[in-house]
Amino acid sequence: MKEKIEALVEEAIACGFTAAGELNVSALEFMPEVREMCSADRCHQYGKNWRCPPGCGSIEEASLRAKEYSFGILVQTVGKMEDDFDYEAIQETSRRHDENFAALVRKVKSRHPDMLPMGAGTCTLCEVCTYPDEPCRFPDEAISSMEAYGLWVSKVCELSGMPYNYGRQTVAFTSCYLLK
Repeated sequence: MKEKIEALVEEAIACGFTAAGELNVSALEFMPEVREMCSADRCHQYGKNWRCPPGCGSIEEASLRAKEYSFGILVQTVGKMEDDFDYEAIQETSRRHDENFAALVRKVKSRHPDMLPMGAGTCTLCEVCTYPDEPCRFPDEAISSMEAYGLWVSKVCELSGMPYNYGRQTVAFTSCYLLK
């Protein structure tokens, strides 16, 4: 198992992530409080996307699905900002993270087709999501965020031995991959 995880971490770094490490799957706690924060709709996707609450299913369903997996990795993309409001740097770091995340999903899925990836932010496969009027166009490719699963990302990082905060004027996007 250790060799599989090390190989995945190396593959993640080769894909362009700033950091990668073993995910402590036994410490994953699916918290209704995190889902409740989603309802504040700060990202403007609550109730508008199949992979965000409430469209992504209940916290209980998310927990049951994730508990099928025995190991995983965390990945991060860290960016530097010129100041605390450097929106361009945040957007560029997010874009790089999303690209790296999708590339690693494709690579790992070829070996682990039942992998469960959890991204950073809402699913963006479609320009306009069909939620709630029609079924998801790409149910096998659409990805929910760690928060949509009810995970407190900073706590997951801490319990997995990975930094969450990289200091002043940095931004970090975190995602994970669960495998059997």
